[in-house]
Amino acid sequence: MADRPILSDKTLFSSFPADHPYPAKDDPYQAHLIEQYKVYVATSDNISDRRQEANSYFLAVNSALLAFVGYAIPKDTSTYLWLLGLAGISLSYLWYRIVRSYRDLNAAKFLVIQAIEKRLPLRAFAAEWEALGEGKNSKLYKPVTHVEVGVPWIFFLLHVFVVVRTLPWQAIRAYL
Repeated sequence: MADRPILSDKTLFSSFPADHPYPAKDDPYQAHLIEQYKVYVATSDNISDRRQEANSYFLAVNSALLAFVGYAIPKDTSTYLWLLGLAGISLSYLWYRIVRSYRDLNAAKFLVIQAIEKRLPLRAFAAEWEALGEGKNSKLYKPVTHVEVGVPWIFFLLHVFVVVRTLPWQAIRAYL
């Protein structure tokens, strides 16, 4: 805990002028702002859910492809297993791009959330980010995305191995 920065009230709480009417129950602007903030925070949760669903889908498809190839190679049932490897390579690259896209989208959403919080009394996301050292100290915060972007590349390499292992090299040499 000693490595964690001490949160300042300035980070956690917005400062309002002494004559600010907050919380004014009849202020429609503030009421709309709070409602929009709630909706926007919920959309960031939805993005995280969609990201997890995408990861589960690509993990399942890649695992199924490799399992089928592992089953079929010893039986030598097809000379076209390398096509499954190419499909797996393509899927792995698309998976990587989707993970990066979700990461970028989440980063933008949190910037917007922090900007909205400047107009609210409590700035929880800004304070949380400060408590995590704003991502600059790996002892405080290690983004899951660093692992997420590595997994598609592991599958990518496994599918490259499948292509190299199952490509009909003799037929290619004979053709050349």
